[in-house]
Amino acid sequence: MDNKIQALLIDSHGNHKELQFNSQNKIKPSENLLWIDLDYNYELNHKWLQQQSNVDPLVIAALLAEDTRPRYFTHNDGLLLILRAVNLNVGAAPDDMVSLRIWIEEKRIITIWRRKVKAISDLKNDIMNDNGPKTEGEFLAQLTKYISIRMDESINSILNQVEELEDKVFDNRDKPLRTVISELRRQIIKLRRYLSPQLNVISKLQTEGMHFLKKDEIAILRETLDILTRYVEDLDAAKERIAVTQDELDSQISSKMNKTMYLLSIVTVIFLPLSLITGLLGINVDGIPKAHHPLAFLFVCIFLILIAIIEIIFFKKKKWM
Repeated sequence: MDNKIQALLIDSHGNHKELQFNSQNKIKPSENLLWIDLDYNYELNHKWLQQQSNVDPLVIAALLAEDTRPRYFTHNDGLLLILRAVNLNVGAAPDDMVSLRIWIEEKRIITIWRRKVKAISDLKNDIMNDNGPKTEGEFLAQLTKYISIRMDESINSILNQVEELEDKVFDNRDKPLRTVISELRRQIIKLRRYLSPQLNVISKLQTEGMHFLKKDEIAILRETLDILTRYVEDLDAAKERIAVTQDELDSQISSKMNKTMYLLSIVTVIFLPLSLITGLLGINVDGIPKAHHPLAFLFVCIFLILIAIIEIIFFKKKKWM
């Protein structure tokens, strides 16, 4: 997109007309639905919004805010919505969610985004095929539905990774799993952080409604709410499963460490008396029996082996080995 304002005029039959304006033009009110789509990254779009849009400064401040989280409020018969969508841009992490700011008033909708939102592209494709929304309510219902549908692949990807991680841990097939667990937890936390308030936003829209929302549009919002609820529940379940997996991994590591320490303790106990005997025989004093016998070394070795065997038999009987 260039720094011009992109606008689509949609009539009651779904037919559209594409309009192009620069930052100095005012877009006059129309009987048809007008959608103005802005790229946050262009300063000229900020100027148009502030100087030519006739939008209340309070709303403009919310639309141009640096940091946002999902929320909505009504103002002068208009509706401000701030939503989050998964980041499906090339090279981006899906959990690095993109912000979409929306202002809806009678016969006019303004959207503004900093990073491209695939749901916006989906909606534009519908409009280009003359199958897009004809009213403000249809626009809102279809857009929120596309945002939710686009999340499906990312949520399922996380759930599949959690399932694969569980298999690896419980089958003990892979060792360096702590990094994988930490990364999955990070993704879940980031997605959950925005999905939860977005769920509340859609819930309030669906229950409280607006004057431009019809019954069928509220039904679409209800379907979107069900999808978002399932996503949040899936993420919560995935978080709990990861916690159980982490406990199992810690238990396995602790068990291996205990076995290693136990084995070292047994070896130490076996060699302790042997070391004592060899130490006594190695002192440089007179009086050691058979010290000059030609088979003295062989006798000592056999004696040490017998002591080791006796110790091992004793440990076996005590079930220490």
